[in-house]
Amino acid sequence: MSLFIEEQELNRLPVTIDQDTMSGAPVFQGTRVPVDALITNLEAGLTLDEFLENFPSVSRDQALQILEFSKSTLLKLAHKS
Repeated sequence: MSLFIEEQELNRLPVTIDQDTMSGAPVFQGTRVPVDALITNLEAGLTLDEFLENFPSVSRDQALQILEFSKSTLLKLAHKS
């Protein structure tokens, strides 16, 4: 199964991918915080507020945009099956 994500949708994400920053790992725009840190912290049981306290350079809006993108992508997968 393949999933098509519009380039415009990706460009609206608050994410930067640059080989010179964190070896090319996707990071929150304007930070060196890997996007993966959000998911990892939530998996570990931290709340969104706790994550934001631990990573003050990430805004609530940035984190919510990533979570909404993840949710909508998973919903697209569900509708494809």
